[in-house]
Amino acid sequence: MAYDGKTLRLALQEFEKDRVQRAAEEENRRERIFQRQPRLREIERELRSTMSRIITGALRRGTDPGPAIQALRDENLSLQAEKRELLRRMGLPADCLEEKPKCALCGDTGYRDGRMCGCLRRYYAREQQKELSRMLDLGGQSFDTFSLDWYSDRYDAERGCAPRQHMETVYDVCADYANQFGKRPGNLLLFGAPGLGKTHLSAAIAREVSDKGFSVVYDTASHVFERFETQKFGREDEEVQSDVERVLECDLLILDDLGTEMTTAFVQSALYQIVNTRLIERRSTILSTNLMPGDISRRYSPQTASRIEGEYQILPFVGEDIRKLKKEGKR
Repeated sequence: MAYDGKTLRLALQEFEKDRVQRAAEEENRRERIFQRQPRLREIERELRSTMSRIITGALRRGTDPGPAIQALRDENLSLQAEKRELLRRMGLPADCLEEKPKCALCGDTGYRDGRMCGCLRRYYAREQQKELSRMLDLGGQSFDTFSLDWYSDRYDAERGCAPRQHMETVYDVCADYANQFGKRPGNLLLFGAPGLGKTHLSAAIAREVSDKGFSVVYDTASHVFERFETQKFGREDEEVQSDVERVLECDLLILDDLGTEMTTAFVQSALYQIVNTRLIERRSTILSTNLMPGDISRRYSPQTASRIEGEYQILPFVGEDIRKLKKEGKR
């Protein structure tokens, strides 16, 4: 699983901010208990001192430290018993003054056995969804809100079925893609006229895959190609370099509006680099375009078209422009 460096830095900042806030709240809670019973503060100090003396006694040379260490241990047990009794009288649990991490698995470090802990992955997913929400309506565009009612149920002789039946199949493929993500790499080419639901289903996939903890980058083709061009011909810029790495290394790349950019030799080369690199590294990609599959070969290159046709599942979107139907109040 790949993690985007920019998103991870933001997640770590939020993770640490919350950890510090919890520590401050915990200290305030302890302070309120100490104010109610000052003797507990004294016992805490004595316990820390006792532990230090036990360690020092264990390291002392020249005399047998055993009796002294045992006496200090007895003192420690006595203080612990007094502490428990005071807390009991206050109606508080015996461990209420102990520092307890929110995540018992990683101790609030964010990592466990050299791998990111689930608690930090949740922060990562939230930051990633914030990033995705800048371009997608993740709240409104989900599999649950995708309605097939906007597609005609009249039989289309050319397609051999009604648009609604065809789009039900497209919906099922996209939902299964999101559900199975991570079990095997997969690529989709979503194509069709504007307003047929390509962005809606792309957002639904992005939301589901992000919720699973995978890194997702959603961007327009024109902006991605601009960042690649700046990285190649512009001055050295860490942010631009990071953007290029995100596109090539994320678990799922959704490249939207392919074909709306000005096509140049560089753009042709950049698209091939993106498609080919991600296929070689077995990273999943979704291309969304108003172009027909045949236009890709003419607009970009036969090599790029061949890679897409051979490695991508082709999903044509059909029907009438849903945005226009909504504006006209039709259903």
